Amino acid sequence: MTATRRTGFFFDELCFWHGGGNYALTLPLGGYVQPLAAGGLPENPETKRRLKNLMDVSGLMRDLVPSSAEPAKWEDLARVHPEAFLTKFKEASDAGGGELGLRTPFLKGGFEIAALSAGLAKAALFAVMRGEVDNAYALSRPPGHHCLPDWPNGFCLLNNIGIAVEAAKAAGLGQRFAVVDWDVHHGNGTEAVFYERDDVLTISLHQELNYPTDTGYFEDRGKGAGEGYNINLPLPPGVGHVGYLETMERIVIPALERFKPDAIIVACGFDAGIFDPLARMMCTAETFRAMTRQMRETAERLCGGRLVLVHEGGYSEAYVPFCGHATIQELAGSDREAPDPMAPILEKRQPNARFNAFISGIIGEMAENLGLV
Repeated sequence: MTATRRTGFFFDELCFWHGGGNYALTLPLGGYVQPLAAGGLPENPETKRRLKNLMDVSGLMRDLVPSSAEPAKWEDLARVHPEAFLTKFKEASDAGGGELGLRTPFLKGGFEIAALSAGLAKAALFAVMRGEVDNAYALSRPPGHHCLPDWPNGFCLLNNIGIAVEAAKAAGLGQRFAVVDWDVHHGNGTEAVFYERDDVLTISLHQELNYPTDTGYFEDRGKGAGEGYNINLPLPPGVGHVGYLETMERIVIPALERFKPDAIIVACGFDAGIFDPLARMMCTAETFRAMTRQMRETAERLCGGRLVLVHEGGYSEAYVPFCGHATIQELAGSDREAPDPMAPILEKRQPNARFNAFISGIIGEMAENLGLV
């Protein structure tokens, strides 16, 4: 074994069998919207399956502690989602599938697969909180961070991280949790779950006004007891490697230090990657490796290294595997490489010094307004 840390890796082939159709990217088929050759939503199994395949081929899987998990139980789901919604979802799933909310199609058995996806996140968090592994990655699918308590949204059918956090709290495994969401889209679902709570800090880095277009504003800081415990960091398109790392260093990490969580959970989307079809943020595999290192070192300093990454978005089938491999390699402290084949080109495509200075000014203003200077 070449890894320096015990990293749990939670996945299940059945999660790759979740499917939805009748879309071309995010556009419903019909009228003048022609079906794509590949078909369906950009949230498809190939980005995740190819990540797992790359880790098999590189040997990284041999440095991990792999496991599946039991589906999240009904009582786990009901801590986050109303019984009426769960019943409606289950009945539609049993009847052959359908679509609830917005852009969330599912097939027969979709409820069970979504519960399994949440179960992977729950098992990963439990394993870390119990000290069975040092840190963990859950290859959850379908994703979860857009799912509100009673309204699935943006490919997300259940709120995986919300369910995992509430289950861990109910089991007495921790009291204060921080969720750092670096998926390129605003984590509106996770925000909604914890918006009035002061025991869960939610931080979302996202491309401004990408998706959803009506949430994710910097001014939305929480409500009631939760005021100040929700941090939105809307960034302009094109931020790139330097801007993301500076945002983490100047805002995310100081906010975590101020909160002092029992564990850190990352909503780990790779759609800030430079080749993603749904965003324009210019990040590379090295960006995700570096952000993972920042979170790992912060977790080691603040909460005994308790860090869990839960897979969210990322829609470039060719590039997501390299971003994910760099991330999980860093988590495990492994020397098994899968070099980014695009690295020589991407270094030349990063923002110039003038744009980086512009972004630095935006980051500094947000940090000052948050009292983190």
